[in-house]
Amino acid sequence: MRLLVIEDEPKTLAYLKKGLEESGFVVDTARTGTDGLHLAMSDDYDLLVLDVMLPGLDGWTVVERLRARKSTPVLFLSARDDLDDRIHGLELGGDDYLVKPFAFVELLARIRTLLRRGPVREMEHLVVGDLEIDVIKRRVRRGGVRIDLTSREFSLLHLLARRRGEILSRTQIASYVWDMNFDSDTNVVEVAVRRLRAKVDDPFAVKFIHTVRGMGYVLDVEKP
Repeated sequence: MRLLVIEDEPKTLAYLKKGLEESGFVVDTARTGTDGLHLAMSDDYDLLVLDVMLPGLDGWTVVERLRARKSTPVLFLSARDDLDDRIHGLELGGDDYLVKPFAFVELLARIRTLLRRGPVREMEHLVVGDLEIDVIKRRVRRGGVRIDLTSREFSLLHLLARRRGEILSRTQIASYVWDMNFDSDTNVVEVAVRRLRAKVDDPFAVKFIHTVRGMGYVLDVEKP
């Protein structure tokens, strides 16, 4: 299980990292909200342990922006113990709220409880500009017009959309969509992206799928 701990106080961060790693978790850390959000968006974590008072972006903002794209479980840590703060954190999308100071055994118990809830549920709908993706029904519309995609095309679009704004290499795309590795000279990814563009982008003035030379592909409203 991979955890991301976002905490600005060095001693607390070191304490949490050591304790969680000794409990069998793989732990990444960040000391600012900005760095933490970048890691949370870039990688797939099983759970985030998130302080509220952070430099850069505070914990409220981090979870609010995270929830626009991902449903990773979030456990808030905070010295703010007002009922309104706890309710605010949960309403923004937090899954639990633990007040500092806390006993490590309680933190560990709450983390394990959240992880036992099962796999992270995928977002049922993704929206990028006028592009709408119904993940459950596997339907796609753009500008209100339905777009018919093959199963592989849908998987490719779904990957790009849920990792919106992130440049994905051809190797990453091949691994996620085809569940295997391709040789670098294989053009299957390029062909698949070209076919997807023909349906999702070509009939429209605004293009969403962009090529980043030497790096890969990204889906976003604006070209990086």
